[in-house]
Amino acid sequence: MESEHGEPLKVLIVGGGVAGLEAALALRELAGDRVTTTMLSLQMEFVYRPLSVREPFAGPRTGHYSLDEITSDIGVELKHDGLKWLDPVQRVVHTEAGEQLTYDALLLALGARLRPRFRHALTLDDRKLDEQLHGLIQDVEGGYVRSVAFIAPSPMPWPLPMYELGLMTARRGYEMNEPVSVTIVTPEDAPLAFFGAVASQAVRKELETGGIKLITSTHAETPAPGKVTLHPNGGTLSVDRIVALPELFGPSTPGVPKHEGHGFISVDSHCRVQGLDRVFAAGDATNFNVKLGGIAAEQADVAAANIARLAGVEVAATRFNPEIHAVLLGGSKPLYLSARSTGTHGSNSVVSEQPDWYPGTKIASKYLAPYLESRDHAGMTQA
Repeated sequence: MESEHGEPLKVLIVGGGVAGLEAALALRELAGDRVTTTMLSLQMEFVYRPLSVREPFAGPRTGHYSLDEITSDIGVELKHDGLKWLDPVQRVVHTEAGEQLTYDALLLALGARLRPRFRHALTLDDRKLDEQLHGLIQDVEGGYVRSVAFIAPSPMPWPLPMYELGLMTARRGYEMNEPVSVTIVTPEDAPLAFFGAVASQAVRKELETGGIKLITSTHAETPAPGKVTLHPNGGTLSVDRIVALPELFGPSTPGVPKHEGHGFISVDSHCRVQGLDRVFAAGDATNFNVKLGGIAAEQADVAAANIARLAGVEVAATRFNPEIHAVLLGGSKPLYLSARSTGTHGSNSVVSEQPDWYPGTKIASKYLAPYLESRDHAGMTQA
């Protein structure tokens, strides 16, 4: 089912993050000139956020890529603007700037909204981790902070950064001969339970080696500065600092049906938005409860394949069958974790000191990871 008059299918992607870029690259590969793609994004650049955990510890700066340069390179029109509301009947996206963009197929790749869940805690934002944690790490190095609790809300966001930052904080105190007590409190029944038993056991061992106390199956509250109450088993932690993961909510998308609760977009196994024609969604904006760059890329690939079918490309109908790949930093060596995902606990869990996916990057993705690797290599060659 191609666009009218045999013209290329007009594809509109809202969002310039992992899902949006992965989908644009996938469409270029699968559909070529059978589609024209426009990207709508308020952001001026793509930031490789999973590596931002290293920055507070004087690690290398997270990669920043110009969206203008990327979209120009891959033949996508970029509009620096945001979605205000959707008219699905007329197939029109109304933008914040007042423009009306028509489409034959629409992909919503907006990401999630972050909100603080706890009072008296520093709520992490991976867009500015260095700024947030710089003072804390300095205080650890100087011996002014002797105890830190890392806590997560319920429902859980993606917990990996909490474990990485806990490991890195404990290691930094040890290296500076200023030991710091680190406690991680999580509603999970095991560390990184999304990956299944094998991975959880490996992560637990890393935490034990790092001297980190782990409290699982527990919901935290912060009634006062430096106080963490533990439920349902009771008890209170008294610490110098509390660092918390944010609570996640779906994006503002008037005109799009939402999942009950936190306002995420409901999609089916083809990543089609339930109740709307020719509208797809991928990434943290959707109601799949694992919020991870690799999952966003997988959903984007599914959406792109089904959009390519609308453009008349002979590709198999694709369903979302999630595999999780992640790299745990902060331990003695990076741990590469893989599993099939059910959304709660993984199966076929694999742990290795070498990746079982290519390229073995933080964001496992079929198109975006090799593309960024080639850009990085070209930049190093030119330098």
